[in-house]
Amino acid sequence: MRAETGSYQPISCINHERLELAALKKQWLEIEVLKGDLSGKRYLLPLDVYALEGVEWLDAQSESGEKLTFRLDCLSF
Repeated sequence: MRAETGSYQPISCINHERLELAALKKQWLEIEVLKGDLSGKRYLLPLDVYALEGVEWLDAQSESGEKLTFRLDCLSF
C-alpha cells in the first residue's frame, strides 16, 4: 500500500537515522501515520528505508504481519 499525495517534504536526519537503526536492529517502533486509511498510532517493525524518484519511503511490517509502505513525510515519531 502506497499513499502518494503532494510534493515530498524531507524528514529530519535524526528521525531518518532512527528508522534506519530500528530496521537494522529489528526494533519495533510506535509511529503515528498522519495520512491515509491507516492513519493513527501504529506499532511497526521498520524493514527498509529507501529513496525512489525523490521521495523517501519506509517498508514496515504491522503487528499482524502485513507488509506496508509509507512516505516518510506522512509519519510522526
